[in-house]
Amino acid sequence: MAEPGIPFTRPPQRGGGIFIALGLVLGAVFGVLAHQPSLGLLAGLGLGVLAAIALAVRDRR
Repeated sequence: MAEPGIPFTRPPQRGGGIFIALGLVLGAVFGVLAHQPSLGLLAGLGLGVLAAIALAVRDRR
């Protein structure tokens, strides 16, 4: 825990869970439109996880 007079030098990390959630929802919607809801859901999950990992790697720098 930091002392009261010392400011934090690192900004708070951003969460990438929104990309996973949006990927699941949008993947399911596009999958239904393409008559392949399971495939769309999995593709959306994969893209969301990749985006969340990319954000985490970028945020570490």
